Amino acid sequence: MSEFIKEKNQLVFECETGNYHTFCPISCVSWLYQKIEDSFFLVIGTKTCGYFLQNALGVMIFAEPRYAMAELEESDISAQLNDYKELKRLCLQIKQDRNPSVIVWIGTCTTEIIKMDLEGMAPLLEVELGIPIVVARANGLDYAFTQGEDTVLAAMAQKCPEYSLEKDNSPSNLSNTKEISNLVLFGSLPNTVATQLSLELKRQGIEIAGWLPGQKYVDLPQLSKNTYVCGINPFLSRTATTLMRRKNCQLIVAPFPIGPDGTRAWVEKICETFGIIAQDLEKRETKIWEGLEDYLKYVRGKSVFFMGDNLLEISLARFLIRCGMIVYEIGIPYMDRRFQAAELALLETTCEKMKVPFPRIVEKPDNYYQIQRIRELQPDLVITGMAHANPLEARGITTKWSVEFTFAQIHGFTNSREILELVTRPLRRNENLKSFNNFGEKFVKVDC
Repeated sequence: MSEFIKEKNQLVFECETGNYHTFCPISCVSWLYQKIEDSFFLVIGTKTCGYFLQNALGVMIFAEPRYAMAELEESDISAQLNDYKELKRLCLQIKQDRNPSVIVWIGTCTTEIIKMDLEGMAPLLEVELGIPIVVARANGLDYAFTQGEDTVLAAMAQKCPEYSLEKDNSPSNLSNTKEISNLVLFGSLPNTVATQLSLELKRQGIEIAGWLPGQKYVDLPQLSKNTYVCGINPFLSRTATTLMRRKNCQLIVAPFPIGPDGTRAWVEKICETFGIIAQDLEKRETKIWEGLEDYLKYVRGKSVFFMGDNLLEISLARFLIRCGMIVYEIGIPYMDRRFQAAELALLETTCEKMKVPFPRIVEKPDNYYQIQRIRELQPDLVITGMAHANPLEARGITTKWSVEFTFAQIHGFTNSREILELVTRPLRRNENLKSFNNFGEKFVKVDC
């Protein structure tokens, strides 16, 4: 605790040598195939990959998810079979059965190790099949499972068409040779949440030119040097880099729209980029905070410790600090400080505003040392990966699975309540159990 108080005047960044304790990034298939409705995902890996996806997506078996496994056998790994012919056979079957607008090849660790030339085979098959093929190596060499989406979107960004004035033939555009600036948002969100964020910007007079990804692959946004792009999740740094370097887009570095404070800052930054003065955002944020008061009364003064799992840690910690909680440590598997620069700045501002100590940020944390710090600090809640939750609970430490924040609707003004619902659920559960135990102790057990 003494170290924590000593470091309260500044953000402290550390890097440990722990392993990455996270899901495999091929799990991104579970939400991306639902988002891109005309897609089909082909995961190229071993039976272990198949078992993982079968367990991760087992509950969706009756929904006929649009994904399949191309399982590598020992003969494949020994390079005794023709990979091209086998992938062609599978893709022909996919085209016949599903006829998707795009096939996404997900390369796994095995394809990396045996150096499968997926990028070389894909263009040849595209010509033969007449279907676009996107190659994304979303394998276990990444830092966190959420980076699987980052890899897929970075690959799709390279398929986006160049911006053209042909879609708008009005005289004003024909007479102006300069391309028109537009805004494209990147990141996978449920359609309802994407619509909410689009409406928030529309209230400020900003129309969105497109989403990456959209509901349909055929609706990939047009990009150019005059296209502004803005991310909605902190784990999309590779996509941001691709959009800037390969498509010459202009990146809007903004905090992420998580919580009322983050959403307001996100909208304000976009408005500032387009030279627009944001209207009524302060009133809107205040109204949302008033609606959260029943949760805020419960969490104020409580402490939380992030072990690190899904790269959402900085944004969630900033929001919880604004809610009145104390964040002892923010563990994170990997952090791109350039992409999260605005989020880190907002975290500092929030700590100063709430007059709380600045949290320590630990990149690539070592779980052994983290547990020692948890024992010393005794936080009210530890947000951690699924692998560590039960061992910590067995030691009397209240936990919450970080993966739940990945799949929950947490973006925008209206979904702030969902974050606090997830955070308070284990705390309320413990209180209910204590009440139940106290009630049981009132009865005296009599032996007959």
